[in-house]
Amino acid sequence: MDGVLTYEELAIPGADRFLARLHDLEISFLVLTNNSIYTRRDLAARLRASGLDVTEDTIWTSALATARFLEEQRPGGSAFAIGEVGLTTALHQAGYTLTERDPDYVVLGETRTYSFERITRAIRLILKGARFIATNPDPTGPSAAGPLPATGSVAALINRATGVSPYFLGKPNPLMMRYALNTLGAHSESTTIIGDRMDTDVVAGLEAGLETILVLSGVTTREEAERYPYRASSIVDSVSDLVGELDRPHGRVLA
Repeated sequence: MDGVLTYEELAIPGADRFLARLHDLEISFLVLTNNSIYTRRDLAARLRASGLDVTEDTIWTSALATARFLEEQRPGGSAFAIGEVGLTTALHQAGYTLTERDPDYVVLGETRTYSFERITRAIRLILKGARFIATNPDPTGPSAAGPLPATGSVAALINRATGVSPYFLGKPNPLMMRYALNTLGAHSESTTIIGDRMDTDVVAGLEAGLETILVLSGVTTREEAERYPYRASSIVDSVSDLVGELDRPHGRVLA
């Protein structure tokens, strides 16, 4: 979502035409985001405010992937969560109890107001035996003033304090992609992922066997993309360059 359809909550020029063409051609798609702050309803409303027509059921977040994983691994479990309503709602919907007393898991998500007190609590719970889960490995996130520390950076802090590495559920974890493909009812060979990050979007697509398209409307430049040991199937300036490409046969799209 960020860097592909929007940037700093403003629609990227041509994103509305791209989505409209997907609808016209009845091409199934999901909007993926490693941001776990918001619920799907919140994100759909924010996209509408930006002039983009995206429904709740076409949004898949790292918080939902995390909740799905925990529900499968330990049904009816408990967690100490650091995050916002997107994460806590997903955990509740998965049947999880949120507690600070001997939880099964410490779950770290995205928030713009990380609390030193809660981070300290998470460290102590992990040292007592709680399993460590994080919604995504992104070290920074965008803001109007510049990069902000994100889940990956705080996870590194907790890892350094405890010696315990988290299990990340968001991109590029193949589980995030598998859940998304299952939601679409799609096969990897007929699916394309469009993203603005080489280290999450493109590598996730490559490892899942998808066609990969890097857009330069987000955080990655063409020069930076060349430094990676792997390559995207193609590189374009933005999704507006793909509107004409949609007229050739496609299966599913993960944006």
